[in-house]
Amino acid sequence: MNRSTRGASERTSRGAELDLTLADVARGQRGRALADVVRSAVVTGSLEPGAPLPSTRRLAADLGVSRGLVVDAYAQLVAEGHLVAVPGSGTRVGERAAPAPPSPRIVVEQVAGHNPGQPDPAMFPRREWLRSSARATAALPDAAFAYGDMRGAIELRAALASYLGRVRSIATTVDQVLIVNGFAQTLACVAQLLARDERVDGASPAVIACEDPGSKGAVDQLTWWGLDVVRVPVDHEGIDVSALERSKASAVVVTPAHQYPTGVTLSAARRHALVEWAARTGGLIVEDDYDAEYRYDREPLTSLHALAPESVLAAGSVSKSMSPSLRLGWIVAPRGLVAQLAEVKGNMDLGSAALTQAALADFIETGALDRHLRRTRTRYRRRRDALVDALRTHAPSVEVSGISAGLHVALMLPPSVDEDRVVSIAREAGFAAQPLHRYRHRPGPPGVVLGYASMTPLRIAEAVEFVAPSLVAPSLVAPSLVRPGAPT
Repeated sequence: MNRSTRGASERTSRGAELDLTLADVARGQRGRALADVVRSAVVTGSLEPGAPLPSTRRLAADLGVSRGLVVDAYAQLVAEGHLVAVPGSGTRVGERAAPAPPSPRIVVEQVAGHNPGQPDPAMFPRREWLRSSARATAALPDAAFAYGDMRGAIELRAALASYLGRVRSIATTVDQVLIVNGFAQTLACVAQLLARDERVDGASPAVIACEDPGSKGAVDQLTWWGLDVVRVPVDHEGIDVSALERSKASAVVVTPAHQYPTGVTLSAARRHALVEWAARTGGLIVEDDYDAEYRYDREPLTSLHALAPESVLAAGSVSKSMSPSLRLGWIVAPRGLVAQLAEVKGNMDLGSAALTQAALADFIETGALDRHLRRTRTRYRRRRDALVDALRTHAPSVEVSGISAGLHVALMLPPSVDEDRVVSIAREAGFAAQPLHRYRHRPGPPGVVLGYASMTPLRIAEAVEFVAPSLVAPSLVAPSLVRPGAPT
């Protein structure tokens, strides 16, 4: 064999040089890590189409892993089309492999990290959830792995009917409970229901009322689904029912237990006035019970549904009590709307994920949810107390609203304060913060919504001290440039 032929043969045997190491990768993750590195090199063009790869034996020796691990990684990439196995020539980069076009940048306005209502993700009960998931999956009959009831799994609906009756005084039956993919899908179902009714009546679009200030996400979703959204003012007693009376709304979305974002509670007089409005006009009340589990200084409030079960659609989810990643919520619907809502839900997605529903049913029935809520309620209360104490110490003139429940508070600021500047400083300090104007339709006094769920009491105290000067006179006093917790 001449020198040039021998050199080509050696290059083919050795293959392309791969600059990688698996030394810092956990033993059980090395196969996946190897496949990820090679795949990335192919997709980005670092490995050109047709380029030979090292033999499985040589690469295994270089990396200090078993040959079987490399064989499996290569086989996975061959199956994906990134590599090709050529008999007698080893493994090469697929000829059609090319750099992937850059993904379009999608901007989501409400970033999770700045959502004041977000629970602490570190508190998700992983072990208990895994146990419930394993038990429920093992116990499911074969039929559960096919399409099911559009209203949701009967086991979860039964567990929720019992739970809601016990903790929220919602007297309901399994037949009135529907499972949805979080509160967002509740709004989608309501929007489609109202829009269909308006099409039948020959009028369009349907009109629905929302609180002002109130959830921007809810307004955006309802508008996206084609409804005409009117904003009804909120004061210290909750939504202004007299203003609702003057609107042309046929439905209203309210957060009576802990108004979002101000934190006020709907007064008894307003609750009865709202129910009377629904009875007189035939209007629908959508009760968003988003964080009722977290109350600190008061007894649990009875749901509006208990006052008018045929006028109130009670909705909730596990997004605040457990995690928004589960994408599970529920509707307790007036009897006259159950069939229509089930039809709308079924046409949207043919039903929510059966395995997740089964796991949540087990989680509730075994008492794991109650235990989780007791643990997290205690921890969140300590964090709430740390926030309130620090504000009293460092910013005693600032009015704080909504401290009796939930995972956020609203700070009402002096007229001269720049909301956006306070939010920027608050985020730098570690708070999940939003300016109050983000939730307003009508102009109003400045304010800031602070989420504290993911911060320890010590960090909260340091953060408030850092933010406090900007709450009083940001144009005159600048906070320390040292971020809380940073080395000095």
